[in-house]
Amino acid sequence: MTDWITTPLDLRILRGALDLERTAQGLLPHRLPAGAREQFPDEYLSMVEAQPAGVRLAFRTRATAVELDVLPTRTVYQGFPASPDGVYELLVDGRPAGQTAVPGGNVQLIDMATRSTVTRPGQPGTVRFAELSADQKDVEIWLPHTEITELIALRTDAPVEAVPDRGRRVWLHHGSSISHGSNADRPTATWPVLAAALAGVELVNLGLRGNALLDPFTARAIRDTPADLISVKIGINLVNADLMRLRGFSPAVHGFLDTIRDGHPTTPLLVVSPLLCPIHEDTPGPGAMDFDGRTVLFRATGDPADRASGRLTLNVVRDELARITARRAAEDPNLHYLDGRSLYGEPDFAELPLPDRLHPDSAGHRRIGTRFAELAFGDGGPFAGRVAPP
Repeated sequence: MTDWITTPLDLRILRGALDLERTAQGLLPHRLPAGAREQFPDEYLSMVEAQPAGVRLAFRTRATAVELDVLPTRTVYQGFPASPDGVYELLVDGRPAGQTAVPGGNVQLIDMATRSTVTRPGQPGTVRFAELSADQKDVEIWLPHTEITELIALRTDAPVEAVPDRGRRVWLHHGSSISHGSNADRPTATWPVLAAALAGVELVNLGLRGNALLDPFTARAIRDTPADLISVKIGINLVNADLMRLRGFSPAVHGFLDTIRDGHPTTPLLVVSPLLCPIHEDTPGPGAMDFDGRTVLFRATGDPADRASGRLTLNVVRDELARITARRAAEDPNLHYLDGRSLYGEPDFAELPLPDRLHPDSAGHRRIGTRFAELAFGDGGPFAGRVAPP
């Protein structure tokens, strides 16, 4: 019979979350703070920020068995097929050591036409990893990046302690669904996680699916979060939501960057424009989803002629971001710009097309993460510097 030791769950061993909310079951990690959550305009954003992309438990132990009780909340879009169960990944000393899923849990049904949600309650389950080495080791459990996950209890058969600080730089990244990890098949296959691993940095992922919309509360969250490096990927959600026109976009970008600079006046700050996405390169939103019986496909519904009246396309966004950052960089030498097509452009689309016309698959995420590590963290890049040991 195993003699289990229960370890309290808190931010000491939970990385990548900005806040923990106490629930009836346990603790719910949040990627935006409580003050920001009070200003959310809809339930969809509340769901997205609570999906723990980039969030992981990290601890040192000699345990040979680890159990984590959780209550997942899965998302189902009305009229579309259900996604596979979320993946929990185990890393031991930085190397993959297992993965599993938890059946059951809550189901959140979303009507995309109205953004309304209905939740069907379910039962908790247990993540279990066993037959581990009895040596002292660093253990990470990465939570599913597209499932809300309430944490109930952590049990091990040996004591747990926090991983010591290795002096790694903290990289905070904000972006859209691609940064969140959409269409990657597991949490460590998302491009920000891959780039962070290659660069030897600690990741805080504020990729918010469908919600990289220059919201002031997101800028304030970035402003108030300790970070050594910051990147913001701007554009695709503004286009496919058809949220604003060029007249509103430009001052909104300035305001977003101004707010970040209020808390991080000299931190290296990288503005990343959209990756290549042919449906929106020269066609405005809003975007729409179709289902052909097998695959979800996205399309742009705007009129390219409306660019003349200020409607946004990806090329319009890129031109304006390049102009804004060039002007600001004259007085802000730590501000940098990266054209997203250098991460995923026309040659990449020809080789690794977007399966749903909007999001890359895991192979695409791998390419984007590798390119970002080279261009941002490599020699001459805006984030180049000392790399801590892995």
